[in-house]
Amino acid sequence: GCEKEAAEANGSDESKNECLTRFSWALVHSRRTEDVERGIAMLEASIASTTDPLKMREKLYLLAVGHFRRGDYSRSRELVEQCLMVEPEWRQAQSLKKAIEDRITKDGVIGIGIAVSAAGLIAGGIAAALSRK
Repeated sequence: GCEKEAAEANGSDESKNECLTRFSWALVHSRRTEDVERGIAMLEASIASTTDPLKMREKLYLLAVGHFRRGDYSRSRELVEQCLMVEPEWRQAQSLKKAIEDRITKDGVIGIGIAVSAAGLIAGGIAAALSRK
């Protein structure tokens, strides 16, 4: 529905931008990876022509959501921090920043666990090889 609305948008540039923003919102919140990618591309293409700080904040936030959903947490964190420079008390952006940091921490702990397990397996293999000789 959003795609059709955006394609058929007539009237002012502001009206078209609103339709495209709603469509981008739907895309970055989609479960399909290709939709998320498409939403990110649309937002990145439109951000250069955005002059209103509130609309810029919204587009940066949607880009952050898209990158978060894609698994690019460092880029998502950069974008959400830019949002918070525009509006430091914006709770949605604060919540997203916390979710990003939690995910980065979780992934780091999992990575450490995998590395420790791999080191343990290697050490066990060496010990078994040495015990056979």
